Amino acid sequence: MCTYQTEKLDVSGSGKGPGGWFSLSTATVYFDHPAHYLADHSLNIDFLNLADAVPSRVAVELDPTSARELAWAILDTLETAGEA
Repeated sequence: MCTYQTEKLDVSGSGKGPGGWFSLSTATVYFDHPAHYLADHSLNIDFLNLADAVPSRVAVELDPTSARELAWAILDTLETAGEA
């Protein structure tokens, strides 16, 4: 089911697209119909750089279980490594 709940946040980092590496400025997270992943719904994350003349984007579509496992892996890694 589409919730239309969207989280948008400022981020700092880099992403790699067809043209190579680019700076990231925004991430958008939402649960909706995927564009490519073969499922009715997925957790979608768009990493964007809207500051360049031609905006750059890296998109990720995950099944809910994978999305939860990724979230926990990120938190566990940050906890173990100690946030800088």
